[in-house]
Amino acid sequence: MAETSELEPTGPEVLPVFARSWIERLGVSRFWSSIADRGGRFAALPASNMDAGTRARLLVEALISGRGEASGAAVARELQAVLTALDAPERLKFYLFLAENFQPDGVKLAAAANAYLAAPDAASAAALADAAEPPRQEVLRRMNMSPGGTAMLVAMRKEILGLLRANPALRPLDADLKHLLVSWFNRGFLELRRIDWNTPAAVLDKLIAYEAVHEIAGWDDLRRRLAADRRCFGFFHLALPGEPLIFVEVALVKGLAGSVKNLLARDTDDAEQRGRAAQADTAIFYSISNCQDGLRGISFGNFLIKQVVEELRAELPQLKRFSTLSPVPGFRAWASARLAEEEAARLAEPEWWEDDDASALLQAPLLKLCAEYLTTVVQGKGPADPVAKFHLGNGARLERISWLGNPSPRGIAESYGMMVNYLYDIGSIEANHEAFARDFTIARSDEVDALLAAPPPQRRRRFAVLPQLRS
Repeated sequence: MAETSELEPTGPEVLPVFARSWIERLGVSRFWSSIADRGGRFAALPASNMDAGTRARLLVEALISGRGEASGAAVARELQAVLTALDAPERLKFYLFLAENFQPDGVKLAAAANAYLAAPDAASAAALADAAEPPRQEVLRRMNMSPGGTAMLVAMRKEILGLLRANPALRPLDADLKHLLVSWFNRGFLELRRIDWNTPAAVLDKLIAYEAVHEIAGWDDLRRRLAADRRCFGFFHLALPGEPLIFVEVALVKGLAGSVKNLLARDTDDAEQRGRAAQADTAIFYSISNCQDGLRGISFGNFLIKQVVEELRAELPQLKRFSTLSPVPGFRAWASARLAEEEAARLAEPEWWEDDDASALLQAPLLKLCAEYLTTVVQGKGPADPVAKFHLGNGARLERISWLGNPSPRGIAESYGMMVNYLYDIGSIEANHEAFARDFTIARSDEVDALLAAPPPQRRRRFAVLPQLRS
């Protein structure tokens, strides 16, 4: 398996993977810049001394009405420069301008719809689809002709997502952006890279910033997570050089790990780390972080996990199990309404997880409740827990629920410290996926079944205290 620190032949010279990608990107960028430079002579650009918001709207009109590729690149580059200079209120006005204009031609759409109803064949269906596509999508495609256009559109969607609740009129623009980004960021355009300590510092710094599950406390902590008994992989895209789209952190261990505290411990003995990697029989995926908010709703994680499994199997054939150690982010909110009075009182005590008596009292009922939470299917939607839905939908098996697997403040706040192993068994992934996709059948282990079958503990239920009625 090629790593980022290895050299691969590129003709008479050799270049690291990251360097090659960056140089390729520079070549594409220079190409479009040179086209934009030449096209500037043919582009009808609005006067530079007018109001920036008005100029941005006129540039869009010029972009959609133009035909030449070179002049289009010049207009797109100028539009990107103008948008960069706009303040937030002016950008909102621009987004609303895009969302409220450039709709499909109603007359042509009605004619295409009637033609399809009269003769529903492939040709009329294609004509209807063509008539239904809003010209706004072509505007966005042409904005992407500018050097750095893809990064600009991703950043634009990130901002629009934050504005949707207060400005629902932006939804058509968001839908068009997502539609295009799904195509531009499909699996065929993504590159899987191993990230290690030899990866450029600019990328490593982004790992610290983007880590969304278990905070990375600086460079020493990051070094531990990239040690010999650890692996880190990410998806990258040529249009966003040096920007990971998503990355996964993996621990090489013996047996099925149930505590994230041990996985995150700072161990700096290189020889011990290499020894653990050689003896490991299990790969634990303990953190998956999406990095680009502007690509929200575009799934990369299912491809990432399955491809990393294949990479690890090729590099370390002694690995027999591939499992996650995952959080249960919705459990506490769900369980709070189902706790008995005594359990609720114990859980209200500060640092109850450090108290052996409290822990012994709470362990059985909370493990049973967690098993019920993870296997309860909301009609038509699957499990309520988003992490469970993701892994089970990818074909994993609900393998084990670990008591106090994450006693950090975040772990206690989300799930009373509970963590879950989802097992990716190579022989059953596809069957599990198909069963879940068909009717939300949840593959689970005998251990989880035993938790579900356990009799409820003898406990007093909580009742709401009603205020006395005054006469």
